[in-house]
Formats: sequence, structure tokens, C-alpha cells
Amino acid sequence: MERDDVTPEVRDDRGASAVEYGLLIAGIAAVIVLVIFALGGVVSGQYSDTCGSVRNALGSNSC
Repeated sequence: MERDDVTPEVRDDRGASAVEYGLLIAGIAAVIVLVIFALGGVVSGQYSDTCGSVRNALGSNSC
């Protein structure tokens, strides 16, 4: 026995997709922050070494 007056359930997944994209963006941002903190000291040291080399080569007190 079929009923014609029952409509099929309509699913709206737009909210779930927005949450998933938000979590993905948050994860990517967290990875970027971790990489910056992990490499920050190394990059700073490289700039200091380069500055020292330029200072010695030019005989000046600034880079």
C-alpha cells in the first residue's frame, strides 16, 4: 500500500560541508603555525650569519 501524501525526506548537507571545510582550514592553519615555530630559530640564525658575513666583508656596523 503506497501513500502519495508522504514526501521523501530532503537532506540539507550544506551545514555539514561548511563545518568540514572549517575544520580543514583550522588544521592547515595549525600546521602552518607549527612549521613557523619549528623553523623560526633556524631562519633567524641564517639571517644573523648572513648579516655577520656582510658586516665583516664591508667593514661596517650595520647590515
